[in-house]
Amino acid sequence: MIIGTGNVGASIAYAMINQRTAVNELVLVDINADDAEGEAMDLRDALAVSPSYLKIKSGTYADARGCDIIVITAGANQKPGETRLDLLKKNAGIFKPMIKEIMKNGFRGIFLVVSNPMDVLTYLTWKYSGLPSDHVIGSGTVLDSARLRLKVSEKLNIHPKSVHAYQVGEHGDSEFALWSTANVCGQPVSTMLSAPTLDALEDYARNEAYEIIAKKGATHYGIGVCVTYIINAILNDERRVLSVSSFDDAAGLFIGFPTVVGRRGAIKRIDVRLSEEEGIKYQRSVNTLKAAIKSLK
Repeated sequence: MIIGTGNVGASIAYAMINQRTAVNELVLVDINADDAEGEAMDLRDALAVSPSYLKIKSGTYADARGCDIIVITAGANQKPGETRLDLLKKNAGIFKPMIKEIMKNGFRGIFLVVSNPMDVLTYLTWKYSGLPSDHVIGSGTVLDSARLRLKVSEKLNIHPKSVHAYQVGEHGDSEFALWSTANVCGQPVSTMLSAPTLDALEDYARNEAYEIIAKKGATHYGIGVCVTYIINAILNDERRVLSVSSFDDAAGLFIGFPTVVGRRGAIKRIDVRLSEEEGIKYQRSVNTLKAAIKSLK
């Protein structure tokens, strides 16, 4: 099920039918029922020629009972000049009744939260649902990491899939690159590019969304493909390491970090040894999220 059929929700659904996927049924839900049905109709028209065939329909929260995964993209959109945390109070008010209604309808699967500010809304989803923390995942910094790998690959003139690097922390202004572990075939990226170049690439991955929003009003294709990537990792039990927003026991919140993702959801966070500088940046990101959560209380 995808809740919210705006640009992001529709792009996730479109990415899903353009890949080989384990999804066999997709339910689209939106406060505007006509929009959800229109998207379902449009997507169904592609099934005769798409790589995957799946049942697609519009529905309601009553369909939650049989779902393995519910993807949440509902909420206010980020406007030009607005940070993700600016959206918090708008979207927090939407989530409580929505999650309560979903759980009342018997949902026992995995929540995948995409709406911003994603880390805090993932935390609220966990609190409101009462599900185990490993059954609640945020899209995290998977897209940010993809941006980082692309820019590194362009500098090194290699394929992005040969770059192993993660952008971590809050999906927002305090996120940062784990340069201490970034590598190409075991060779540290930090030895292949200059420090100013690394800083510029990290900054690009952190801020590109603002530039896209300023130019076209929204980002949705990149996240659409990344969320489908996460869904496949769950349903296929791939145990793929992704920088999703998972529960940090020590911090008591959800934050983007390399995590093994499979059929049980967030199976485990990787025990990455951070450099001293990265440890400081990570704590700064944790503190940002704690302050955001506290502001709601």
